Amino acid sequence: MDKVLMKGNEAIAEAAIKAGCTHFFGYPITPQNQVPEYMSKRMPQIGGTFIQAESEVSAINMVYGAAGAGARVMTSSSSPGISLKQEGISYIACAQLPCLIVNIIRSGPGLGGILPSQGDYFQATKGGGHGDYHLVVLAPSSVQEAADLVAEGFDIADQYRIPVMILGDGMIGQMMEPVEFTERKGRDLPEKTWAANGWKDKSRPRNIVNSLYIEADAMKAVNDELQAKYAEIAKNETRVQEFMTEDADYVIAAFGTTARIAKNTALKAREMGVKVGVIRPITLWPFPSEAFAKAAEHVKGMLCVEMNTGQMLEDVKLAVNGKVPVEFYGTTGGFIPTPDAVLKALLKLKEGK
Repeated sequence: MDKVLMKGNEAIAEAAIKAGCTHFFGYPITPQNQVPEYMSKRMPQIGGTFIQAESEVSAINMVYGAAGAGARVMTSSSSPGISLKQEGISYIACAQLPCLIVNIIRSGPGLGGILPSQGDYFQATKGGGHGDYHLVVLAPSSVQEAADLVAEGFDIADQYRIPVMILGDGMIGQMMEPVEFTERKGRDLPEKTWAANGWKDKSRPRNIVNSLYIEADAMKAVNDELQAKYAEIAKNETRVQEFMTEDADYVIAAFGTTARIAKNTALKAREMGVKVGVIRPITLWPFPSEAFAKAAEHVKGMLCVEMNTGQMLEDVKLAVNGKVPVEFYGTTGGFIPTPDAVLKALLKLKEGK
C-alpha cells in the first residue's frame, strides 16, 4: 500500500480497524479527539460498533463487556480521561481480558492543558488503579510506529489475555507524517475459549468473567497467576532501541517524542567530539532494564530526558544501580525540549556540574 499523510490519531484508528478491531467505546477529550471521530465514520463501514459513551467511566466498562465476550475492542482518551478509567482498567486486568487502551497524554496535573506531556508514565507503568497488576505499555516515537504498535498491541493482548496501552503524547497524536499500512503476519493466537459469548450448544462449561474473589485463597491464586504471566511477558516482550551506544561515553535515556530530540542531540554532540548514544525504551512496561545495566558497564554517565519532572528517571536509576551518575532534564506545561537545551544539560553532566 502507498504511504499516506495522516495525523497520528487517525493512523492509530485506521491501524486498529486493519488489525481487526470491531468495537470502539470512548468519550471526547483533546488532544485525542481524532481517534473517536475517525472511528465514528469507519466503524459503521465495516459493520463494527462505535459508541460515544456518556462518560469515560461508562466507556471503560463497555470495553470490559465487549472484551469479556471475546471481541477485539479499543478505547482512547487523554490523561484526565484515563484517570477516570482506572477502576475499570483494574477490573479488566483482574478478569484477564485483552483490550487496547490509547492514552494521548496532555499536560497536567488536574485538567491541565492540551499541549504534549509525558507526565502519565507513573500512571501507566506502576498501575494507576488499585491492586497488583500491570499493563503492557508501548511508547511509539513516530506516526508510523504508532500504527505498527497498535496491531502488535492487539496481538499481545490476545496472546496473554492482558490490557495493552499505547502511550503517546499530544505531539504524536496531532502531528502528520507519512504512514504505510502493510500486510503483516500476525501471531498464532489461542482461541478465546474463555469468552462469555453465549452458551450455544452447551458442549462446554459456562464461562464466567469476574474480578470479585471473596475468599483469600481464591484471590491469592489469581494474583499468583497474574505474576507468573507478567514474568513471562517480561521475558518475551521487552523491547528497546539503541542508537550509537556501542562506543558511547554518555547515554541519553528517552522515550516517545523526546527520543527523536535525543537522537538529534547525540548527533550534535558527536560533531563536537563527544560520543553520545541514545537508549529508547519501546516497552515502558516491561522496562528494558538490561539495556541500561549493560550500558552502565562502559559509559561515564546518563541523562534522562522527559516531558515531566522525572518519572522514567526512577526506572533508569534502578537499572543502573549506582554504577554511573544519572542526571535529569525535563520540561513541563507542554514545552518540548530542544536539542540545544538537552545538549547543554549533557555537557553539564560531562563536566561534572
